[in-house]
Amino acid sequence: MKIGHQELTGYLEQLIKPRPPEIMKLEAYAEEHGVPIMEPTGIEALLQLLSLKNPKKILEIGTAIGYSSIRMALALPEAEIFTIERDERRYQEAIKNIQSFQLENRIHVFFGDALSESDAVHSMAPYDALFIDAAKGQYQKFFTIYEKMLAEGGIIFTDNVLFKGLVAGDYNQIENKRIKKLVSKIDHYNHWLMEHPDYQTAILPIGDGLAVSKKEVKGYEKT
Repeated sequence: MKIGHQELTGYLEQLIKPRPPEIMKLEAYAEEHGVPIMEPTGIEALLQLLSLKNPKKILEIGTAIGYSSIRMALALPEAEIFTIERDERRYQEAIKNIQSFQLENRIHVFFGDALSESDAVHSMAPYDALFIDAAKGQYQKFFTIYEKMLAEGGIIFTDNVLFKGLVAGDYNQIENKRIKKLVSKIDHYNHWLMEHPDYQTAILPIGDGLAVSKKEVKGYEKT
């Protein structure tokens, strides 16, 4: 008997320890209002990998309502998280949520477009880990801009790189042109990432796909 991906995901989600009520409230809000947050198995894998690395400074591209930042801060009590969000409403929601967890001293939110507002982020570099979870069609640009701010031996995590499994099929058959173009860009990013000469990457089929890229070259030097 062959077990499908959905069944395996459901099984793994059942094994996850219950989250605090405040976290589950954020998850419920995200589902109700269509806010994209990491899938349960994906965030648990990310937190476990981060705990092995034990980074002191994490940069997140794509704050949304602050869910991932809060989860990272709670799991890594010695870490500072720097995160950037371009949507003003979600930025304000993130600030409110972070304050409700009393984490405003450890989670620092920048307001602006990550493609252009990199100076403030640059001033706090280098970072031990980078988490990319924003506009999927811009993943390669985010990677190229911010990997320069990574410390030696740093790690880059990219979420949603399997995009509901669509990258594995013939996406030329997708009728929706916007989705087809997006899937094509993610597929291109995955190949580009796996062939990057300065990083070793593994793509984990967890959640919606999590790419883990370890930097092998000499890291960022602040000037």
